[in-house]
Amino acid sequence: MGIGGWLTNYKRFHVLDDGQKKTLTVGDFEHFNSYITEKDIEYIASLGFDHIRLGFDQVVLQDECGRYRHEIFRLLDNFVSWCEKYGLNIVFNLHKAFGNYCDIEESVSLMDDRNLQDGFIRLWTYMEGAYSHKKDIAFELLNEVREVDPALWNDLARRTIEAIRKINKDRKIIVGTICWNNPNKLQYQEIFDDENAIYTFHMYDPHEFTHQRGVLHQKHCFYNRDMPYPGDIQRYKDFYKIAFNNEKAYTGFDIMDKKYMYHVLEPAKEFIEAHPDVILWCGEFGTIRHARLEWRIAWFKDVISFLKENSIPYCVWNYLSTPNDGNRFSLVDDDNRKILSEELKNTLLGRF
Repeated sequence: MGIGGWLTNYKRFHVLDDGQKKTLTVGDFEHFNSYITEKDIEYIASLGFDHIRLGFDQVVLQDECGRYRHEIFRLLDNFVSWCEKYGLNIVFNLHKAFGNYCDIEESVSLMDDRNLQDGFIRLWTYMEGAYSHKKDIAFELLNEVREVDPALWNDLARRTIEAIRKINKDRKIIVGTICWNNPNKLQYQEIFDDENAIYTFHMYDPHEFTHQRGVLHQKHCFYNRDMPYPGDIQRYKDFYKIAFNNEKAYTGFDIMDKKYMYHVLEPAKEFIEAHPDVILWCGEFGTIRHARLEWRIAWFKDVISFLKENSIPYCVWNYLSTPNDGNRFSLVDDDNRKILSEELKNTLLGRF
């Protein structure tokens, strides 16, 4: 189970001025100190999940001068102790780094700025120093690298791994591909000479379904229509015709269903067939909260069926959403924090 909305996605940066994006307010800290508690971790464990992917932003861990916020590290320490108490493994995920906010374009890219890259590497070596005694925490270097030259990202990932290895040769380190971890970009992922490297991808196809009527996406907001799953292929074509003035051809498919999903995920199967000695992990997939629950369950079943058939471990997104999260992907009720249905729980756990 992924946890966003606590130390990442706690507010939407696209509505802030550039000067406000690296400043935390008293309201932010009040949120950090109260949003997730031990009860949430206990509940996730009680549902049957075995690990949590915790997303956090670089700006939450460091101030404008690069100094580490020790009060946030105390929260991370609490989170680790809760997970240990309830038998949950941990992935620490840098969700948004300076120069790579997955959902907004910045004036300076992480991939083009050596100072930002050096800071990125220093952050991860600091994390290793802080958690060197916690052997079972995996480090996911960066969530959803934007559409960049894959050679630039592979180089930065390699240098970061090398820096961590000078401290700890056994740390599990997770690396994703470019274009927001799109599975069809796995072909560009460098396979590092490192037995403790793990590779990851995300799954949100068809985007017209998973982000339907989403207020953060201009085309989905403009089209403003329910998108069923499984769904009539013509409705999906109409989305592109009306929103983009360009009808997208889903060649060879009469309906948006399991057959299409398996087609989209085929690059993940090809990756593990080409690299049988490495682990591939689907680190994030989900659907927007206001899609009908029966549609969400049907979509999850098809994705998880593929993952289980190909022995790909996975992490669902997302536990809980903040009120101002326009992409509310929550799997529990945002008020009472209980799973939306027993069928959804069993589906997420692969019990169908």
